Amino acid sequence: MYQHRNWQGALLDFPASKVVCVGSNYAKHIKEMGSATPQEPVIFIKPETALCDLRQPLSIPRDMGAVHYEVEMAILIGSTLKQASEAHVGQAIAGYGIALDLTLRDIQAGLKKAGQPWEKAKGFDNSCPLSGFIPVNQFAGDPQQCELKLVVNGEVRQQGSTADMITPVLPLLAYMSKYFTLHAGDVILTGTPEGVGPLHTGDKLEASLAGHGISTRVL
Repeated sequence: MYQHRNWQGALLDFPASKVVCVGSNYAKHIKEMGSATPQEPVIFIKPETALCDLRQPLSIPRDMGAVHYEVEMAILIGSTLKQASEAHVGQAIAGYGIALDLTLRDIQAGLKKAGQPWEKAKGFDNSCPLSGFIPVNQFAGDPQQCELKLVVNGEVRQQGSTADMITPVLPLLAYMSKYFTLHAGDVILTGTPEGVGPLHTGDKLEASLAGHGISTRVL
């Protein structure tokens, strides 16, 4: 069973809960997907059962078409946010980490074409591999100005900066809290830069945020 941990692997006293995600939050990723830039953030939710430990080998579906990686900065919520101001949001962030927003891309394409919700493509079991979290007071530098990178089999596939988010962290969380109360233990995924692509059995991955790296592989 998944439990939140810090970057060193120690358990954190936060319950595992929902994951609230934003799509289309980096302009170059929007372009590579052939999508239109949204007028406001595109929000979707992954259930608790999507959470798994990024440090462990990844188990992906075998019979549902292509499974794509999307590396993202993850945020751990430390206190309740409801109809929150940006100032309140800043005080409620407990830590920063790395996530993979795994996506059943063929299924998502069909759902988009039919105008249906994305949950089957985004919220399946183990679709949110998650690192431990670096506490806010230990995170060096500005989380809104840091490199986000994914290397697959020794090749850089995704490399961007959190500075390129269309909707930055504080206004993004404030926006989310208008619709969903965010509780301690909730996780926010903040969008992915360009370079997404399929995973295959045996792939070796290294994801990093602001120089903090974590490795895993696909079973």
